[in-house]
Amino acid sequence: MRKSFFNVAGPCNPGEHYMLDPFRGIHAELTDLVDSRQYFVIYAARQSGKTTLLKGLARQINTKGDYYALYCSLETVTVFGEPEKGIPEIVWKIESCLEQQNFPEGFAKDADYSKTGSVLQTALVKYCRALEKPLVIFFDEADCLSNGTLITFLRQLRDGYINRLDVPFIHSVALVGMRNIRDYKSLIRPNNETVGSASPFNIMTESLSLRNFTKPEVAELYAQHTAQTGQIFEAEAIEHIFEQTQGQPWLVNAIARNVVKKITKEAHTIPITKEIAKQGIENIIFEWGTHFDSMMERLKEPRVRNVIKPLILGEDVESERSGDYLHTRDLGLIREVNGKVEPANPLYAELMIRSLNWDAQRSLEKGQAEYIAPRYLKDGKLDITFLIRDFQTYWRENSEIWTTRYKEHFHQYDKAAPHLVIQAFLNRVVNGGGQVVREMALGTKRADLCVIYGGYKYPIELKIYRGEKSVQEGREQLSEYMDKVGAETGWLVMFDRDTEKSWDDKIYMKEESLSRKKIVIAGC
Repeated sequence: MRKSFFNVAGPCNPGEHYMLDPFRGIHAELTDLVDSRQYFVIYAARQSGKTTLLKGLARQINTKGDYYALYCSLETVTVFGEPEKGIPEIVWKIESCLEQQNFPEGFAKDADYSKTGSVLQTALVKYCRALEKPLVIFFDEADCLSNGTLITFLRQLRDGYINRLDVPFIHSVALVGMRNIRDYKSLIRPNNETVGSASPFNIMTESLSLRNFTKPEVAELYAQHTAQTGQIFEAEAIEHIFEQTQGQPWLVNAIARNVVKKITKEAHTIPITKEIAKQGIENIIFEWGTHFDSMMERLKEPRVRNVIKPLILGEDVESERSGDYLHTRDLGLIREVNGKVEPANPLYAELMIRSLNWDAQRSLEKGQAEYIAPRYLKDGKLDITFLIRDFQTYWRENSEIWTTRYKEHFHQYDKAAPHLVIQAFLNRVVNGGGQVVREMALGTKRADLCVIYGGYKYPIELKIYRGEKSVQEGREQLSEYMDKVGAETGWLVMFDRDTEKSWDDKIYMKEESLSRKKIVIAGC
């Protein structure tokens, strides 16, 4: 019997990979859309199970026999922005997929590729007329299309759609990718071809999104491994993995794969504990695979930056229902919980900061031992006040350099430079011996950090100085955060961005008491 494994590359295949039902909670809606001849959109973040769902649905439809269901990925067409090149590539791609999936021959026979604006529609009309059953097509990676190719592709679908009572055409279409239909318009180059009055987007009747795994589903997935090998994922490990990933499918599989293959080395008598799960998470962060590369590339997009930058600072976006906000949410980078907008999961929050402060951290580590926490240890505890004094000196000497770098080389994250550099400073201290827990949310006007080292918790709040009122807000917010993490001492770091003010006025350190708590306020 072939052993299954946790898959982190490409779609999941029954019998080969541990996997959950790809149709969970969405099957009835999908089959109803197909049966009722609808054109619709399925969108979800990268590596969330879209391709697995589409291929499974196509197999199921073809097995039932009411329709021909074709799976067709358009990813290879992404480089062809102009329709004169892009549309023929789409026709050839469909032809190739039909052949590979053993559909009847004859598609695009004698196609006239000089007629870019109609060749795809004509080929589909002729093919559908010859078929004995209706044709369904799932276009995966449809949001890879751009510019004139996207518009010309959608216009031909629209024309076929509105005339299909008189002329045979595709029975049902799904456009699948990372974007909702409203974001397809952003793929058109500014000042290039416009959508026009007859919008090719208005034939899409529904937009469906795939959800993450629930905690019971994570347990169900891991139980498949236990049933096959006997290796147990302890309840605390499952709880921690779910907490850190919020059920993001790729992360759930990647952590499990790491702990099984690289930490326990497939010694299945070793149970997966919470500590092993923590090490697995650190490992996948350190390895920084292509999933993280592609996701973090999104941070460079202006639309994403317009949301992530205020998220780091705790500021508001112009509108929580703006196109930028919705786009960033659809990409799976943020989520809304009880009215609070935050990173999609704690692991992504960590990756966002590490991605943006990587150069700062490497710069800080040059010429120093990798593990420098002993400099700040006093009686087994971290002397955070001493650490922040060091940071004040560093920031005074280097703030202008880093602000310029973040503006010119880090895609205009200059406003977030103080928050990013101090977190790089903290990361280099706890490397190998602790962790920094980050809490970010839009509109809170702060960023909460908790350094955990040697079993002790050190809450730190970062805030932009906007007058004495902001200092008082910071005191109260830090006090609440200290209650949350169970600490009697906390540190409030106020960043004053007034370039006219002298550093002697900006830099200070003072201790205060608030509700029997000790608060150290540091100006930067």
